[in-house]
Amino acid sequence: MKARKPAILKRAQEVLRIEGEGILNLLRRLDRSFENAVDILFSTQGKVVVIGMGKSGLIGRKLAATFSSTGTPSLFLHPAEALHGDLGMLSRSDTALMLSYSGETEEIKRLIPSLKSKNIPVVAITGKPRSQLALRADVAILTAVSREACPYNITPTASTTAMLAMGDAIAMVLMQMRGFGEKDFAQLHPGGSLGKLLTLKVKDLMRTKAQNPVTFQDKTVREALFVMSRTRLGATSVVDRAGRLVGFFTDGDLRRQLQSDRKALERKLSEVMTRSPVTMCPEDPAQKAAIFFNKNNIDNLPVVDPASRKPVGILDERDLLSEGLV
Repeated sequence: MKARKPAILKRAQEVLRIEGEGILNLLRRLDRSFENAVDILFSTQGKVVVIGMGKSGLIGRKLAATFSSTGTPSLFLHPAEALHGDLGMLSRSDTALMLSYSGETEEIKRLIPSLKSKNIPVVAITGKPRSQLALRADVAILTAVSREACPYNITPTASTTAMLAMGDAIAMVLMQMRGFGEKDFAQLHPGGSLGKLLTLKVKDLMRTKAQNPVTFQDKTVREALFVMSRTRLGATSVVDRAGRLVGFFTDGDLRRQLQSDRKALERKLSEVMTRSPVTMCPEDPAQKAAIFFNKNNIDNLPVVDPASRKPVGILDERDLLSEGLV
């Protein structure tokens, strides 16, 4: 039978309320155990190896990825695979972060003696303080919830949300303790928009050689149009006979000139160009260019070698757009 829309929304709101309360209750229970766990993880010389089964394992995979991308080397290890040889991935310099809400997951319990025999510290995230995992771990962080969001209180929902939130809290604390900042994040995410924004330089995006329109200042506007049309950029750098940048001319400049000057096409570029244009250097961060494009609503910028003052490239807004920078 189909549920009425008010009933659908009411149930969704109830789920979100239960899960939200589960996270908020963690705030009141944060104690020295959390600090001790963070100290162990922070002092780990090797990897943080996250171990979990079932839904806890799915949370563990996400946490391992979060740790690794925020300055704490980490990997996920499936406990069943660990019991059949993959335990060899761990070394004495590693720390095991074991996830089990019940704390009684069979594969988890069977792993603990092997970890202890290798002198590998065990940090647990569990909902049961009297469970085997909580009692045998070096330190246990409790994430108990009053109930699941499931109407039958069976399906892991609020408990897995709380576990994930606690793991994120650990990761963010470690991130801050390590002084891990935007540039570090970008180095580990070169394919993401933030990574590109912080690591790409103007030289990585600028158009060069045949795609870099350059015209002498004593040429006419008509002659410049051929250069501009060839590269389809609607702009050209303007140089003196030594090849040094002296101006910039765009199709916008042309339109404005034609409105008031019938002989605009026969004018020398030196008469109509924009003098002392804003320029970029090849080593400038792409972020600097993106900010300027966003603020000034322009399409192109000349890129100039700072030593010779010669235009070595041109930056087009479409190239920034294709990289998701503007």
